[in-house]
Amino acid sequence: MRQRFCGLSDALEKDLKPDEVLLCNFSAEHSDFVRFNRGLVRQAGTVEQAYLTFRLAHERRQAQATLALSGNSDDLAAAGAALARVRETLAGLPPDPLFLINDEPRSTSTERHGRLAPAEAVVEQAVEQAKGRDMVGFYAGGTLYRGFSSSLGQRNWHEVDSFNFDWSLYLRGDQAVKTSYAGFDWEPAVFTQKMARAAEEAELLALTRRTLEPGDYRSYLAPAAMNEVMGLLSWGGFSARARKTKQSPLLLMQEGRTLSPQVSITENVAQGIAPGFQGQGFLKPPRIRLIKQGKLGDPLVSPRSAKEYDLHTNGAGGGEAPESLDMAPGALEEGVVLGELDRGLYISNLWYLNFSDRPAGRITGMTRFATFWVENGRIAGPVTPMRFDDSVYRMLGSELAGLTQRAEMLPDASTYGERSTSSARLPGALLKALRFTL
Repeated sequence: MRQRFCGLSDALEKDLKPDEVLLCNFSAEHSDFVRFNRGLVRQAGTVEQAYLTFRLAHERRQAQATLALSGNSDDLAAAGAALARVRETLAGLPPDPLFLINDEPRSTSTERHGRLAPAEAVVEQAVEQAKGRDMVGFYAGGTLYRGFSSSLGQRNWHEVDSFNFDWSLYLRGDQAVKTSYAGFDWEPAVFTQKMARAAEEAELLALTRRTLEPGDYRSYLAPAAMNEVMGLLSWGGFSARARKTKQSPLLLMQEGRTLSPQVSITENVAQGIAPGFQGQGFLKPPRIRLIKQGKLGDPLVSPRSAKEYDLHTNGAGGGEAPESLDMAPGALEEGVVLGELDRGLYISNLWYLNFSDRPAGRITGMTRFATFWVENGRIAGPVTPMRFDDSVYRMLGSELAGLTQRAEMLPDASTYGERSTSSARLPGALLKALRFTL
């Protein structure tokens, strides 16, 4: 893959005219995909695909094109023809006032190879573990490739092995337990443990279902539920542009409001799946402190925001959202979560989140899948879906009782077009109160 990308970008650079700058981005994968239904394989296959996106710049004008690569000699001819079309388009475009590319070349190379199980071994273990149960799920695993080159002399390469198995054990009606296992090294014992835990929770769904009245309830948010909360806050919460335009859901933190000192959040590129560089050639620091002990830290600054607001870019993408979000764990042992919860709600997943008051940091959403009522530190039964509406300053502030000692790796399961490289590493959170309205 690397040779294919370098060969194409080198050839295209030879066709440049004086004062033209070419930026090339490469995105590829070699992935196994398996879809399960009723505990059996319903669809399986392997995908190898590669795309080249190049941007031609001249006198602060820029235009780009994207090509699907075939891996043979036709790629060079197709890329050359696309470059000629982009050059023609470029001549009729106005200068871009926010144009900014990295003109200080810094080349890097990162290869992170894990211990991925062959897809056949994953299938064998999954079918065996799910025997007798209605398991619905999707496995994706393999190698992801990202590359960047600039005619100014920069070369960056990123290659990483990863997998994500996202599945549900379905009981009946709308009752199911949703679980995932993801990472860089497949460990059969860990998968077996997760499947066994999901099976136990699925059995608990057969207990008498409870309907609770609206109100404040002591609650535990599992890492998957926390992922939904943090995903919503990432819509502008850590963006330099959102801060400057006063559209951040963490606006009150800009004015001095704080979260619990237990909360520290980092953009941790060094330990995520995403590459340490972006489309204009700017490198990302290994870590960016977004929130430090409850206080607002550094924003994510894209090149365009840097140009518009006279800031220094830290390699953020155009959306200025975290791609490798990492929340520091706490001191709460997972084995004592139910005991510490004592009486309240154990929430495995949240769904349909949105802002109910964006400037105030208030969010709303629904419980879904395995949400249980806990009595005297023991699960008493499932709970019908409920709607919460609460402030992040309560959930991660005044009402945060503790965070678990272990943070779970949660990759973005999106495969639309290609496998996503975004991920989050999050602990579970015990809340003294979470406000439910329905």
